[in-house]
Amino acid sequence: MQIKLQAGKYLVNKEQIIDKARSEVRVVLTEIESKELLQQAGINVIDTRLATSKQEAKLISRQLGFPIVLKIASPDIVHKSEAGGVRLGLKTLKQVGEAYDDILLAVRQGHPQAVVHGVSVQNMARPGVEVIIGMSKDAQFGPVLMFGLGGILVEVLKDVSFRIVPLTRKDAREMIKEIKGYALLKGYRGQEPVDLSSLEDLLLKVSDFAEQNPEIKEIDLNPVLAYSNGALAVDARLILEEALIS
Repeated sequence: MQIKLQAGKYLVNKEQIIDKARSEVRVVLTEIESKELLQQAGINVIDTRLATSKQEAKLISRQLGFPIVLKIASPDIVHKSEAGGVRLGLKTLKQVGEAYDDILLAVRQGHPQAVVHGVSVQNMARPGVEVIIGMSKDAQFGPVLMFGLGGILVEVLKDVSFRIVPLTRKDAREMIKEIKGYALLKGYRGQEPVDLSSLEDLLLKVSDFAEQNPEIKEIDLNPVLAYSNGALAVDARLILEEALIS
């Protein structure tokens, strides 16, 4: 049972989120479900709320403050941008309302069978160095953590490092230094260096989360925006073990 606190915000715990996924016979948690679990584990994620109507999207936008990002909230749509389910940099309530309608129309036309929970609403995060933190399970070694440059760069460059869970701080520090893009993190051509200690902390928290939640099969935080004073996961996806919802 969810207890509504304010527009788009619910009081939930891990068991409620996982039970809901089980009852709907799915392994992919929505972005909002994923971020709720990660936030409860102390992982810094951007405040993201669910709007189930255009008016609710406008109300949440007013509460969070502009500029705003809207994204389709559907367990059946993984690549939201390709489905026309993302609108960035919205600066007025009118733009939010129009974007809400546009997203739902695009998804209904392109993915008519998709289950749609609504639209997620979040602030447009300030620019930073994009990195990715992920976890997948190896048949022999168990949970393995990945770190690298994020956004589309992870697909193009495949500049990543790996460590077996659980991580030590030394492991986290080495993962960061091993990637070829480390120069970008240190501050390239006058750019401000990122807070490497915050990235180490984030890697350790994700390691702890993976170790303490064996029902989670995969973790995908992409992008994580690295700043000179911290790091923030802007998008997140968790996938459950198949056996737990069969």
